[in-house]
Amino acid sequence: MTVIESNDLFSLGAILMGLAWLGFFIDTHPIGRKTSGVIWVLGGAMLLSNFKVIPFEAPAYGFVGGSLVPLAIPLLLFKADLKRIFRESGMVMVTFLIASAATVIGAVAGFYLLDLGEIGPKVAGVYTGGYIGGAVNFLAVSEAVQMTDTQFSVAISASSVVSIIALMMLIAIPAIGWVTKRIPSTFLDEMSAQEKGDLGETVAPKLLLTHVAGAIALSFAICSAAKLLGELVERPQYNILFITLITLVVANLIPKILRNIQGDFELGMLFMYIFFAVVGAGTDALQFLGSAFILFVYGMIIIVIHLAIVLIAARLLKIDLAEAVVASGAALVGPSVTAAIAISRGWRSLVTPAIMCGIFGYAIATFIGFALTEWLSGGAL
Repeated sequence: MTVIESNDLFSLGAILMGLAWLGFFIDTHPIGRKTSGVIWVLGGAMLLSNFKVIPFEAPAYGFVGGSLVPLAIPLLLFKADLKRIFRESGMVMVTFLIASAATVIGAVAGFYLLDLGEIGPKVAGVYTGGYIGGAVNFLAVSEAVQMTDTQFSVAISASSVVSIIALMMLIAIPAIGWVTKRIPSTFLDEMSAQEKGDLGETVAPKLLLTHVAGAIALSFAICSAAKLLGELVERPQYNILFITLITLVVANLIPKILRNIQGDFELGMLFMYIFFAVVGAGTDALQFLGSAFILFVYGMIIIVIHLAIVLIAARLLKIDLAEAVVASGAALVGPSVTAAIAISRGWRSLVTPAIMCGIFGYAIATFIGFALTEWLSGGAL
């Protein structure tokens, strides 16, 4: 028995939304830049379920995973205008492609170095998706390869710790003399306090009902089309992949219209954070503790190999160190955090490429992660 029963929709809804609020609140404070609100959402939900406050399973959880998550994917990808991304990202994009390949190499190497058990191919694909794109790809690949909620919770929790370490390493690299002597940068001496002040000002997105309602309607339409496509080709389990593919087609057919929509990305993130709360709620703490360490080691192998390859490539191809850091960050920790790194360093001209490459990562990472799982599992999915 739990304090809140599985059929108490409103009480569970209040808790799930409250946990999502906690995650966003943490993200707006310094502690969020070190730990990520996702960890707090997952951890809070795990505590509540394992201490019998909320149930491990409930109909509301199924609604979130089956309906809100598919709706979130298009909302997060509507800005993926590929022409604009390649036009505005310059040499950073080339380096980002190298960084993405480095992630795949690290994932494959770690897979063969460690015994990850039966879920090894799934973990490899999910981590690859997450370290090329972000949490949305981590989730999308996990859905496509049919990870259980517990497996997903363990994987993303271990990955989040690795991401924190990766962020620290990215911030530290430009300050390491041994590295800067071998990989020079024209950006390191151009830091301007005035520019930092200008870039640090953020504008909250407007909540325009015409924009939000239109974005949700389009997301529903895309999800419906993806469902029909899955039934047509008799592959309903690939629904998330079809949603991603159709969204990318739409985003590049009407980029000017979607570029002007406000609030779509934020709404998608809200849906995602609610889902993270559901995942945490469905996680058994004993299983979690028994599996997390090996996945942490696996994630660290990917990160170390990734950074080594990117820095070696930067040295050989004479890529600016700042561009290498931004490209690597766009893959490992996502566009917003990488833009913050560029802002903190005063690399004004690299902020847009950081965001563009991060969005491109969202667009491609799900397919790459799924393909890697298929390959490592011998096409058994």
